[in-house]
Formats: sequence, structure tokens, C-alpha cells
Amino acid sequence: MLEQFFGSKTRLKLLHLFFRSPERSYYVRELARLAETQLNAVRRELANLGAIGIVIQVPADPNKFDELGTERSKYYKLNTGCLLYPELKALLLRAQVLEEQKLVESLKKKAGNIKLMLLTGVFTNQSDVPTDLLLVGDVKPLATSKLIKEFEKVIGKPIRYTVMDEREYNERNEIGDKFLYTLFESQHLVGIDLLRIN
Repeated sequence: MLEQFFGSKTRLKLLHLFFRSPERSYYVRELARLAETQLNAVRRELANLGAIGIVIQVPADPNKFDELGTERSKYYKLNTGCLLYPELKALLLRAQVLEEQKLVESLKKKAGNIKLMLLTGVFTNQSDVPTDLLLVGDVKPLATSKLIKEFEKVIGKPIRYTVMDEREYNERNEIGDKFLYTLFESQHLVGIDLLRIN
């Protein structure tokens, strides 16, 4: 959706990468690998982003070279002091919310007969939960896996998901299963609740 607004998929991918880790610097080949795009396209978009001041070139840190980056590599970092920074951050966050809604709708339509869909972890910015997405019901594993992989590409983060049939869920819920208890007690969003957990 946002690539139409920004005019370039590569530019949008780079913005997602930089905003995900605003304190981190990246070298050009690393950005091309992470964005899964051509090196020349990355160079062009870095020049565009540099021209508006949202990305700046920074000196190489000799303590942070990995097997690919060298002292000759050009490193770039998000300029959090740029006037556009807060606006772009808010826009990218809103876009992620829209992508999350799209994922929920796609799972409802294509992933089988889901009785409970609980989103936490990545979706609620909590790192101390055992899964990001709980699906309970007669879930189609291949369709679910495909939809989640597509979503992972959009947000650039892995999604941990757990699938249970209704019987397993009921058994674990009855004994006060720690895994389920942790999810219910954590901050979460409910996509589907035919089991009436709330």
C-alpha cells in the first residue's frame, strides 16, 4: 500500500529497516541483502533519502565490522533529528496496523475454521510471551504458513505462531496450562473469539 505513496518498493523497504533499528548503522551491501533488492536500487534510494535528510552517511566503526562490512564500506543510519522523522515514524506504524488487519482478515478467510485467534508479542510490543499468534480450531497448515510468510516479508520480522485444535485447547485450558495463562494475562488482541475467553 505505502509503496504507491513513496513511489518505490525499495525506498519503503529501506525505511522499514532503518525505523526498526533507529540506532543502528547499515552498509550498502547489507541493506541490499536485507531488502532483497539490487545494489544499484539501494544506492539510488539512499541518495534520495539522504537528499531529504532522513538518512545520513556515518563513519565506519572498526569494532562492528562483520564478515562482509569493511572499513571501505559506506555506512548509513537514520537521522532521528530530521524534521520528517516523527511524521514518517507515525506513518509507518499506521501502515503496520493496516497490514496486521489485513493478516487477520486473510486468516479468517483462508486459514480454515478458526475458533480463537489471539495476537500478542510482536503485535503488542511484548517480547516476554511464548508466541505472537495463537490459532485454535481446524486450521489449514499450508495456507496459514503461506499467509504468515507473506506478512513477515512486509514487516521484516519473524512471527512465532501456535496452532491447536479445539480439543487440545480445551484440555490445556481446563488444567490451567501455563502457556495459555501467560497469553491470556499478557496484553493481547483478539481477532476471533468463538470460545468466549473474555
